[in-house]
Amino acid sequence: MAEKQVPNTVLSRLPVYLSYLRALPEDGPANISATAIAGALGMGQVQVRKDLAMVSQGGRPKVGYDRAALIRDLSAFLGYDNTTDAVLVGAGKLGSALLGYDGFGRYGLNILAAFDLNAAPGRLQGGKPVYPMAQLAPFCRANAVLMGIIAVPGDCAQAVCRQLIDAGVKVIWNFAPIHLDVPEGILVQYENMAASLAVLSKHLSARIRGF
Repeated sequence: MAEKQVPNTVLSRLPVYLSYLRALPEDGPANISATAIAGALGMGQVQVRKDLAMVSQGGRPKVGYDRAALIRDLSAFLGYDNTTDAVLVGAGKLGSALLGYDGFGRYGLNILAAFDLNAAPGRLQGGKPVYPMAQLAPFCRANAVLMGIIAVPGDCAQAVCRQLIDAGVKVIWNFAPIHLDVPEGILVQYENMAASLAVLSKHLSARIRGF
């Protein structure tokens, strides 16, 4: 189907649907409705139906979606069926955890290598090589890397961002607690753990007060 412009709020929900569908038993029902997905995830059925209609034309009244086909549609739309090579900058505790996570492959992400100021020759982290920062630009250009992951302290993130852009990176996944200044045409996705924690804490406080 033709590519559609999908709001970021919808994009953030699509992986949730996909994860739920993938977690269902393989011998479960072949078809599933938007209503069933909404009920399982605690979402509004109208919202789920609209979201899915933006990426799949497989839904049928009273039948629902063919589960396998819906998984394929979601995966294709999100780009999970096409591997994206990336580099990671910052091999500290957070960076090491990201390098050691073996689930990225399911979502089409392949971290080729990490780069760090304190990289020692031959160092491996999570099975990935860790190189000195001086090798970042040559590596990115040689491997046509377009995605960079920033996992450094906030006071270093802007400088790292500039190095990644100078190396040809077009998309940045930023785990540093800072807003990055980037030129037009560079996409930055922020992973703000403090903001997420604030939302969770507020929700928990509201629940506790309601008891």
